[in-house]
Parts: sequence; structure tokens; C-alpha cells
Amino acid sequence: MTGTAAPFAADDYRARMERAARSAAEAGLAGLLVAPGPDLVWLTGYAPTAVTERLTLLVLAPGQDPVLVVPTLEAPDAAKAAGASALTLRDWTDGKDPYAATAALLDAGGRFGISDNAWAMHLLGLQKALPGTSYASLTDALPMLRAVKDTAELELLAAAGAAADATFEEIRKVAFGGRRESEVAADLAGLLRRFGHSQVDFTIVASGPNGANPHHEVGDRVIERGDMVVLDFGGLKDGYGSDTSRTVHVGEPTDEERRVHDLVRAAQEAGFRAVRPGVPCQEVDRAARAVIADAGYGEYFIHRTGHGIGVTTHEPPYMIEGEEQPLVPGMCFSVEPGVYVPGRFGVRIEDIVTVTEDGGRRLNDTTREMVIVD
Repeated sequence: MTGTAAPFAADDYRARMERAARSAAEAGLAGLLVAPGPDLVWLTGYAPTAVTERLTLLVLAPGQDPVLVVPTLEAPDAAKAAGASALTLRDWTDGKDPYAATAALLDAGGRFGISDNAWAMHLLGLQKALPGTSYASLTDALPMLRAVKDTAELELLAAAGAAADATFEEIRKVAFGGRRESEVAADLAGLLRRFGHSQVDFTIVASGPNGANPHHEVGDRVIERGDMVVLDFGGLKDGYGSDTSRTVHVGEPTDEERRVHDLVRAAQEAGFRAVRPGVPCQEVDRAARAVIADAGYGEYFIHRTGHGIGVTTHEPPYMIEGEEQPLVPGMCFSVEPGVYVPGRFGVRIEDIVTVTEDGGRRLNDTTREMVIVD
């Protein structure tokens, strides 16, 4: 996880930490324990240059000032974080017990939310220091903690989406036929960086039968004339994520390929049209899935319709059957139905969408029609 270049000030981070502490209390938790990773970046602006076995932990509890427990040798860097003035740094030196130092900040019988990427050794160390405490995964306890974006975050997500769109407009101009998937993937990565991404998370180039694997690992297959090619790419720009998919065709498609592409496009549109405040997340999945199922391809749509995006490219909320979380203005997530015909081809079309006061707004705006490439 890289640090964010987003224009947030200490007051922004203070407000986030206060909101997180309130949310913890409302969820019946004594507080939150946040290890290095996306939650810590979002709450404080701090991302250690290296995550090691030394304990770094943000402690948030209702009615208490935020405290960041940090190794002494890393304290100078932590003090430079954009949100540092909104919290207290408590450092510990090698040879001392960091769990004892942290335990002094905690309710000895409390239940705490802890970030999912906390190391097991640290959680076990806290449990040993405070046997009366219990813990819940932050994703389970507060899944919507980062889900609703403010105006500045939406602007950053829109800019990341625009950079991904610019990448697609350029990649459609390059030669596909006769080149390896890995070569086109390298082009995508270079274009994302050219258009401002500091981190490239994925560049899927799935050609021909490889397109039937939604998370195909780019390989050395040579792309052939007549191939359908699924392109799925994204990463972080100024600390916020992009993620878009388009499916192109090398030369003229068959009638079936065009029909399936049009079907996925209609499903993607149906998912987008289902977005509005108060609608359960699962309704977005249902709307997109119904279009594909009604056309007889339901068994070939083998993943959820979408996932949230923010300081990471995959986070809550999820557009999936069983998710009854209502949509709220400011939420951002993908709408990405697909059809995957084993051994033959796949099609996926994906936009990032944000919930508005009366519907949804796409953050990707390249054509969703089939694009023919050379």
C-alpha cells in the first residue's frame, strides 16, 4: 500500500477518526485497533515505508484521544504524516514490551474491532497481555467504515477513472494480433503510469479461450486474429483506485460473439440503472444477472456484479446476492457483469459507479460498444 498524495489536512483525518470511534461505539465495540494498511492510511495519512514485525497500531476509542503506538525508530516518519497532529504518538523502543504499552490504552474486558491485515503475532500478543479482551474483524464489525466517500474523495476517484479511460483510448490503437498477452499488459501498465498512476494493481489481458477465466494471469499466449480479448486494469492514482474492463475483438467477430457482447452490455446497463439510494446492494447484482440468465447464459456469469473501491481497488460494499446493505450517496463500486464460455471466450464490461442523490453516476465513460482492434 503506497501513501496517498490526496489533499487532505489534519482536520480531515481528525474527523475520520472521530467518526470511526463513534461507529465503533454504535456497533457495541470498546474501540478500534488499526494496523498498517489501507485503513491506517485513510484514518491518519500514515503508511510506514516498510511493515515489519515491530508493532504499529492506532488505538481509537470513544471519549479518548487517538493514539498511534509506533516503534521509536519509526516515530519521526509517523510524525510527518498528514494526520499526525490529530493524534498522540506513543513510541516504544526495542527490548520493551509493545503489548504492555498498548494494553494500558485498552479496556481490559472490552471487545475491539481490529483491522484485517493485523499480524497474528500482534493479535496474540494483545490477547496474552489482556486475556479478558475479545476481537472482531474490522470488515465484519464495520464493513462500511470507508464506503461513503466525501466530495474530495469522489474527485480523486473520478480523476483515477478518467486516467483509466485515457489508457483504454490509447491501448485500442495498438496492435494486438501476433503479440503476446504479456506485451499488451506491459503497454497497459505503462499507459496507466503515463496518465498519473503511482501504483498498477492489475493488467489482465485474457485472449481467446483465456477470456473464460475472469482472473486470468497474463501469459505468453500469442493473440490471434479472431480472438475476443478481455482487458481489465487499474491501480492507484493520488491514493485512490481505478478499475475498468472492456472487451475488444481482433478483427470481425462472429454473430455469437457480437450477441454475447451486446448481452453483457445490456446487463451492465441494467445493473447501472438499478443504482439509487436505499436500494440494497444485492439488487444491482440481481438486475444485471437477470438479463444474462434470461438469455440462457446464467451459468456462465460466475462472479459477483461488483465491489467497492477507494484507497484500495477492492473493498466493501459488494454487489452480490445476500448483501442487504442499502446504497448511500457517496458509495463507489464497480458494475461488471460477464459471460465466460469455457474453452472459447469471455466478455466483461466494467465501470466504476458512484451513488448520487437520485441515482448513479459512472466514473468511466469509454464506449461500451464492441471495439475492433488490429
